[in-house]
Amino acid sequence: MSQYDVVVIGAGPGGYVAAIRAAQLGFKTACIDAGVNKAGDAPALGGTCLNVGCIPSKALLQSSEHFHAAQHDFAEHGITVGDIKFDAAKMIERKDAIVTKLTGGVKFLFQKNKVDSLHGLGSFKGKNGDLYQIEVDNKGEKTVVEAKHVIVATGSVPRPLPQIAIDNINVLDNEGALNLTAVPQKLGVIGSGVIGLEMGSVWKRVGAEVTILEAAPTFLAAADQQIAKEAFKYFTKEQGLAIELGVKIGEIKSADNGVTVQYETAKGEAHTAQFDKLIVAIGRIPNTNGLNAEAVGLEKDERGFVKVDGDCRTNLPNVWAIGDVVRGPMLAHKASDEGVAVAERIAGQKPHIDFNNVPFVIYTDPEIAWVGKTEEQLKAEGIEYKKGTSGFGANGRALAMGKAKGTVKVLADAKTDRILGVHMIGPVVSELISEGVTGLEFSASSEDIARIIHAHPTLSEVVHEAALAADKRALHG
Repeated sequence: MSQYDVVVIGAGPGGYVAAIRAAQLGFKTACIDAGVNKAGDAPALGGTCLNVGCIPSKALLQSSEHFHAAQHDFAEHGITVGDIKFDAAKMIERKDAIVTKLTGGVKFLFQKNKVDSLHGLGSFKGKNGDLYQIEVDNKGEKTVVEAKHVIVATGSVPRPLPQIAIDNINVLDNEGALNLTAVPQKLGVIGSGVIGLEMGSVWKRVGAEVTILEAAPTFLAAADQQIAKEAFKYFTKEQGLAIELGVKIGEIKSADNGVTVQYETAKGEAHTAQFDKLIVAIGRIPNTNGLNAEAVGLEKDERGFVKVDGDCRTNLPNVWAIGDVVRGPMLAHKASDEGVAVAERIAGQKPHIDFNNVPFVIYTDPEIAWVGKTEEQLKAEGIEYKKGTSGFGANGRALAMGKAKGTVKVLADAKTDRILGVHMIGPVVSELISEGVTGLEFSASSEDIARIIHAHPTLSEVVHEAALAADKRALHG
């Protein structure tokens, strides 16, 4: 029976990074994962993010943006193109190649850092003194390893919709939405969160008629509402996404010719919609089924999350949990940072993570990103604040790119000027938000951002201008 200092269960962005960092710190480390490639004939590391989440969705978003630009934007640049054709199967093939490259890269990193990769489902079996026994089930072939420390990084799975089962033929989850090889004429999406908006955007750009049904009465309730309202305008009025808020989903029926959805609007009006395909994107739930937590007394809460403290310690000595399977935002970068921090805590180090400074990004066009408090949160908490906003409409780089839409908003403490939140919608704000994260992490003031020289012409000048505006000294607005 093999013994390890650290065994990680799950090889997603949290798990594989935790395993690599533990090995770098000198621990004998193994990582257990049951993931397989699209064909189902070989192991594939990287979890949901690399295989059927973050990475493949960005590949499809980029492809669909190119197609849309060729149809609508190239002429403005003096570029005339002929008969434009779209090949959905080729787009999926490109996406698959990117996924294969990156999952293979994780395998290489394990080899480089001497992490043992154990393929199969990992679950607790019991204890042997101070060591935890972990069973690895590889399609019925079972082995047991022992570990002094265990890091649970089993991630999350799509939240099911009671009215209909996912078959990934007509009724799709995130994986099915990433593997359509033909453009549906009418596409329905239940849920207007990250997955719903991104996948809806992909298939809308390439020709589908997209309707998004959202139960919540507010669009992007977690985002700053000034930014959310601007986004809603772009998505509906300019891009043609049909977004219904405050709906109540009724009966759903799937047949050979498509999917029928009955729903009631916020005004109480009954509707029946017919779709060729339906994407169910109503969130995700922790993946703890099969972990056999009961065998060792690992505590979970009423929603299935593994209970942890601020340092990701569970109720059991030397058992840790990170990522989507614990409290906090279900984001790959949050999981990775937790994984690094746990490995370093096992080594006796004192890393720190401020969960208030985790950035959020939605990769639509325009992109949406934010970090810190929203204006609504500051009002609710009675915090006095000041704000500065600036738009991309007069930014030279944005105009050159043909992407001059959107806004940057900086919120700062009214008395101390310390930055409390940064919110953006616009071109490549997934990259620009890092300036806000850095500012929050180092307790910067809006004046600090305003005093920093920003290169010209760049998109980052809009962040600079918003910081200036917070002190009522904007130069270009």
